[in-house]
Amino acid sequence: MKKIYVLASAIPLLLLIALAIGATEVNHVWSAIFAFEFNSESLDDQIIWQIRAPRVIAAILIGAILGIAGSLSQAATNNPLADPALLGTTAGAAAGVVIGVATNLVSLGSFTAVIAAAIGAMAATLFTFWLARSALQLIIMGISVSAILTALVGIAISLTDRSDLRSITFWSLGSLALIASSDLLILIAVAVIVLLVALKLSPQLDLLSLGDNAVRHIGRDPQRIRLIAFLTLSVAVAASVSTVGTIAFLALAAPHIARFIVGPRHRNLLIASAVIGSIILLLADTAARSIAPPQDLPIGILIALCAAPLLILALKKGAMQWR
Repeated sequence: MKKIYVLASAIPLLLLIALAIGATEVNHVWSAIFAFEFNSESLDDQIIWQIRAPRVIAAILIGAILGIAGSLSQAATNNPLADPALLGTTAGAAAGVVIGVATNLVSLGSFTAVIAAAIGAMAATLFTFWLARSALQLIIMGISVSAILTALVGIAISLTDRSDLRSITFWSLGSLALIASSDLLILIAVAVIVLLVALKLSPQLDLLSLGDNAVRHIGRDPQRIRLIAFLTLSVAVAASVSTVGTIAFLALAAPHIARFIVGPRHRNLLIASAVIGSIILLLADTAARSIAPPQDLPIGILIALCAAPLLILALKKGAMQWR
């Protein structure tokens, strides 16, 4: 746990740096930050607390949510290559939002978008779960379901003349630029619930690493454990996708880096994955809005640049071992 505390201690420092850096220069930035004038009419205070702060906090929360989701994906399938994108969960969430917008039932950034994304994510995940008969088939079926849903969403967006559906193209690429303060309550609630459920499930996730036969031998149902894990990660992915779109690679990389640092026990692994996911997304988003202002660089590119070297180092140091 000491290693987790050391990692977590970096988040407040990175948060302060992220508040201080941005496309617009703020005069006396540190004084403005530590004055905590949340409702001030000063332009500098508004930039920091009404524009940057929600985005920075969202990066921390979404990074944690995706880190946990990735760890659940890999544990449930007993496969180091698994992540929500490969299980069809991410594509299902995106499809749920697109269908909701197309039918005028939801709007981007609203709570109803989270509900639509959750329904889509759960439907896609349960469909994948129903099709598969083994952990390996889960990955294969998940990739297939994801490909079909992604193609259908792309066709729907390409053929429509509606501006709100076409705006989903930007949203689907993944960006924290449209985050609002109202989104934070949903993200906080989801992050807390997902973490608590995942920690409660962690001893059973440890059992899955022994194989299905061993789990059945001690009187547990491996499919039930997977189902709970999939439903939990569906809610996590829904909250992320509905607010910032699709963010790739983070859910795959964070658990691997965490495993190298804290080992394979899932109680520690889940917490470490959340912390590392937060750090990676916070670094990537800060770089995305600071490198070429006023343009926001694609967040996926920056995540790859931040996470890929760490993942390579972790795998090399760990002798490419899984569990």
